[in-house]
Amino acid sequence: MSPVRIGVLGCGRIGRMHAELIAKQVPSAELAAVYDVVDAAAAAVAEELGARHAAAPEEILKADDVDAVAICSSTHTHIDLLVAAAEAGKAAFVEKPLALNLADVDRGIAAAEAAGIPVQVGFNRRFDPSHRYVHDRVAEGELGDVHLVRVSSRDPEPPPLMYLDESGGIFCDMTIHDFDMIRFITGSEVTEVYATGAVRVDEAIGEVGDLDTAVIVCTHENGAISTIDNSRQAVYGYDQRVEAFGSAGMAASENPLTATAVTRTADGSHSPTLPYFFLERYIPSYLAEWAAFADMMDGTPSPVTLADGRAPLVIGLAAWRSVREQRPVRIDEIG
Repeated sequence: MSPVRIGVLGCGRIGRMHAELIAKQVPSAELAAVYDVVDAAAAAVAEELGARHAAAPEEILKADDVDAVAICSSTHTHIDLLVAAAEAGKAAFVEKPLALNLADVDRGIAAAEAAGIPVQVGFNRRFDPSHRYVHDRVAEGELGDVHLVRVSSRDPEPPPLMYLDESGGIFCDMTIHDFDMIRFITGSEVTEVYATGAVRVDEAIGEVGDLDTAVIVCTHENGAISTIDNSRQAVYGYDQRVEAFGSAGMAASENPLTATAVTRTADGSHSPTLPYFFLERYIPSYLAEWAAFADMMDGTPSPVTLADGRAPLVIGLAAWRSVREQRPVRIDEIG
């Protein structure tokens, strides 16, 4: 099959990464065009990667040589661009979160469903080989009935305060990956959320109304219980682990190291540290994500649907209500 011709909307950190992967490392796709609200950013990416530089999203959405768009712009623009893609009949890849409110998400879902366009949401951790191994052990019944799922998700350093001011906070910009992961691992929807959090890293994070440390307990429809612990600062590197425990055993994903070497002296043993940044850890998952997108364009069902994009936002909104009201919150209270 011919490569899928993709136009990237948004050339910030994540958009630039996707553009580079599509252009250089995804045989089933090619980078057709790029756009960014900061024109110079798009021009630089276009020149570096040999793609067309568009002055407006419409140039990409209406182009005959573009099969699909990757929506990698600021969160508040995702739904409008998804609706525009639906109106143009273009398949879409949409970065998470879809939006920060359910009304916008539902508007985007309605437009995509009415147009019948294929859509994949950017929860790349589903494609991480170690996390998927845990999922597969559960799905194949090797662990029996799942009783507990535990996710540790800790970033090496906080994002800029300017980002936090518009990101929706820790539960929508960070834990949203973990909310997707617990649904993915258990294969069961969340019914109730209890969350607690604190500011333990930087007082300025609290001053913008956010948290930097949190623990969330989720109950699932199948009776499983998931726990998530988050920190915006792990000084030893990017810490991402998942464990599933069931009636017949357990499976866990561990962190990769930057190297497999080890030093042993009379003072003890020492191993290399963890990867420091998500781009170091998850490039294989991003590549698998794009391979799955190309398969979807050939008729394979979306591996991460718009419903999969909506559910973690609902859980995140429930978590924020739980923190503010200091009580468990049922999912059906949110929508």
